[in-house]
Order: sequence, then C-alpha cells, then structure tokens
Amino acid sequence: MRMICLVRHGETDWNKLGKVQGSTDIPLNERGIRQAQATRDFLAGSDFDLIVASPMKRARKTADILNEALQLPLVEMEGFVERGFGEAEGLTRAEREAKYPSWDFPGMESWEDLVERVMLALQEVNAKYGDKKVLLVCHGAVISAILSTISNGEIDTENTHLVNACLSNIQFIEEKWKVHDYNLSEHLANI
Repeated sequence: MRMICLVRHGETDWNKLGKVQGSTDIPLNERGIRQAQATRDFLAGSDFDLIVASPMKRARKTADILNEALQLPLVEMEGFVERGFGEAEGLTRAEREAKYPSWDFPGMESWEDLVERVMLALQEVNAKYGDKKVLLVCHGAVISAILSTISNGEIDTENTHLVNACLSNIQFIEEKWKVHDYNLSEHLANI
C-alpha cells in the first residue's frame, strides 16, 4: 500500500502578490519559511521513508526545512517542476485578465502535457520506491493535475485554491490511486 503525502511549497513574494510563477524560479519568503517550519513540526516523528522534491528553489527549500526533523533521503525529480505559464508569468490576476482575457497564455504548457508529465513522474515514483511512504514536495498546478486525474475530475481543482504548505494524501490501492484527503492546512493556523 504505497502512500504519498503531497506538500505544496511555502509562500513566495509572487504568491503574496498574486503573480503567476510557473517556471520562474522564485524563492520562499519569510512567511513561506515559517509555513515550511510549521509543516516540519507537524510531520516530526512521522514514519515517512523518503522525500521527493521538485528541484525549483521554493519546493527544494520547503523539502530541506521538512527534512530538518525527518532526516530522510531526498531525491529531486524534474517531472514535478511547476507548469510553465509562458508570457503570463510575473503578471497579477488583473494584468492577466486585461492582457489575455481568454486565459490562453502564449508559451503556456498545455494541461494535457502537464498531466502526462506529472503522471509519468508519479508512475516512476511508484515503480522505484515500492512500498515506501513518500513525501512529495512540489507545486500547486502539479498537485492539482495529480488530484484531478486520480479522482477522475471529482476534485474540482480549477476552483479549489491549494494553500501554500498544504498537505494532500494519496494511496496506491488495488492497482489504482485513491485520494484520501487534500488541501489540509490546520497545521498552518497560527502562521
């Protein structure tokens, strides 16, 4: 019974400003570091075997902070980098709506390509790490793609804002993935 806890990275300045980050490699801000520390404290003493992380700064720093308490092997995987949003990166919601009212951003990675890339990476984790309990530290669009795909669209990720440093738990049972819960953020209540 393979278990994966999906962890969204902590907040960045661009998250705070409502700017799309995508493939732009923005670091955590001070609040994001505190969110990662709260998540670390919440997960301390848990029985995970491995951390898999996107190599992007915001995800890797979150993973490193979590690992201060867990002391686990940490593997970076390119398959979990954030979706590229092309020319929308760096723009606020108002700027995106004004410039691209159709939300069709030039140079954006398609949803289908994102889902294919992320699900192949998830399949690789499943194949490589057998029955290990894995923390997967990555990005909002990546987690949305996973949750939407394995729930067959039952989880409306388009209208669900995944909180920075939230937790979502999935499990591989009877040859398919199941979502146990998602967007858990009670551990961040005092941040």
